[in-house]
Amino acid sequence: MFKRLAVATVASFVFATTAFAGDQYIDETGFAVSGYDVVAYRTLAQSPVGTAQPQAVPGRADITADFNGATFAFATSENRDRFVQNPEFYAPQYDGHCAYGVSKGGKVPGNPNLWRIVDDRLYLNITANVVGFWEEDIPGNIDLAEGNWTGIEQNAASDSTIPNFSSPAPVTN
Repeated sequence: MFKRLAVATVASFVFATTAFAGDQYIDETGFAVSGYDVVAYRTLAQSPVGTAQPQAVPGRADITADFNGATFAFATSENRDRFVQNPEFYAPQYDGHCAYGVSKGGKVPGNPNLWRIVDDRLYLNITANVVGFWEEDIPGNIDLAEGNWTGIEQNAASDSTIPNFSSPAPVTN
């Protein structure tokens, strides 16, 4: 009896955890993060708060890895291999949705060129205006987003287009 109860408990936990995972945001490119290389962010020099970040690095359509139900593209096979070793470290927070949007309780797209790494975690935002609101209180907005995420993570991924964004990624060779 105890063995059946333990198996049932473990099975219900696995199914509940699996069902709770959210979908990665994927835009018209068909790739997570619009086909940009999430490992390459770690090599870019971050700009100070209040100034624009460097442009993201496009990935290649022939160098990919799957994670969280989505295909990620990479500029190099070395970056892909790094990602495969630790995808949770490199993948953007909130399944690629706008961090400020999550702090407000919703899922909207994240623009790969509007990024910031905070405490070794990659965050994306939707528009330059939103970045301004996000940067007014990054720690406070992260706290709000973390609190909201558990309630909205299981909702479907945004199906909206990223405003004022045209992705050249992924690059085909």
